[in-house]
Amino acid sequence: MYSSKPFGIRVSLPPGDPFARLVGADWEKTHWFATERERDEALTEMSRRYPFFRIGDEPALVFEPIRKGS
Repeated sequence: MYSSKPFGIRVSLPPGDPFARLVGADWEKTHWFATERERDEALTEMSRRYPFFRIGDEPALVFEPIRKGS
């Protein structure tokens, strides 16, 4: 039986990211959502440039939409 939250976002580091020395190259975090719409809205928000970034800073995370059972 599938969870009531089958839609997810896998967050990981891009290859060669220096932060991997602290958390490990295989670090990832998964966030789960009940609907595809909730997941897509969260994905848009998570991948947005943060207001406190300095000019030239870019997000250094990889956001991948996933679905349980796929």
